[in-house]
Amino acid sequence: MERKQAVLDASQPGQLIEALANRGYQVIGPTLRDGAIVYDRLRSADELPAGWADEQGPGRYRLKRREDGALFGYALGPTSWKLHLHPVEVRLLSAERTGASFRILDGAAGPPAPRAFLGVRSCELAAIGILDRVLLQDRLPDPIYAARREGAFIVAVQCTEPSATCFCASLGTGPRARGGFDLALTELLDRAGHRFLVEVGSDRGAEVLAELETAPATAEDAGAAEAAVEGAARRQVRKLDPVGLPEALRQNLEHPHWDDVAARCLTCANCTMVCPTCFCTSVEDVSDVSGQHAERWRRWDSCFVLSFSYIHGGSVRSSGQSRYRQWLTHKLSSWVEQFGSPGCVGCGRCITWCPVGIDITEEAKAFRGAERHGNP
Repeated sequence: MERKQAVLDASQPGQLIEALANRGYQVIGPTLRDGAIVYDRLRSADELPAGWADEQGPGRYRLKRREDGALFGYALGPTSWKLHLHPVEVRLLSAERTGASFRILDGAAGPPAPRAFLGVRSCELAAIGILDRVLLQDRLPDPIYAARREGAFIVAVQCTEPSATCFCASLGTGPRARGGFDLALTELLDRAGHRFLVEVGSDRGAEVLAELETAPATAEDAGAAEAAVEGAARRQVRKLDPVGLPEALRQNLEHPHWDDVAARCLTCANCTMVCPTCFCTSVEDVSDVSGQHAERWRRWDSCFVLSFSYIHGGSVRSSGQSRYRQWLTHKLSSWVEQFGSPGCVGCGRCITWCPVGIDITEEAKAFRGAERHGNP
């Protein structure tokens, strides 16, 4: 579908942030913190990571300066939009003792302020779509996720700078965002200057764009944007072919390669914490030392944690091998059976933030070419 396009000068993203804030949105976007580019609240364009890029590899992440003033000249940081839609911890309720009785209090905070997400990449849009499918569109929607997702304004940024760990092109989840956004920006730095091609994806996106100082987009602008995104796809060095992979994993549940992975895996759960689609949680009840006040909290959990599969008598998955196998086969096999697509969007975060650099694309490749072991 042909969409309206315009050109926004590189000095104008502050106008966009201001226009969104004036509409009551809390603007969340990329900013520098603790040696990484993370998604946090923005109050002005000065907080964007102008002139910064990231250098990534298996088990490696470093920031480096760019020679230009690109605002989105990086790939991905450790945080994903899951952090702002499916929070790390939420108080579900609290209880107070009064004499011989007690009362249950509503522990949840009030409805969150509407959010505008600035800088959403295509793979992250795909990840939000997966979370929507699991947490919104199933028989029992998650009200906490629903309250944060409802009305979220999404400003996508087309990816023109992939990292060495990206593989979204092979999964069809990027690098170009084709829908699911209100506005989409493509940052251009060429002889014509530093500017953004803006694409409208919704009526409310058009309303916001109408408030900004823009110029008409030319065929040269559109061509430069398309070439930049296509170049990002060509520069991706990793691939994950999902065709036939669920069957290959099911047929190799007892393959000795799982032992090889287990010998390297620390079961630290970094991969699930940075993954934009992992959604598992646990519920914990805590009380103060006086016994007069108790709270129930929901917190992120991980299938790599020994207690995750604990039932009466012990953990179902007591070995690191079984826990890694659970994660990989769920992400790339049983997820497909349940939802019709992999639970991976090719962002590469699990590769970058694995302390020992385990590469999901290499592990999938190993099982695809493995001799059949285990149950059909």
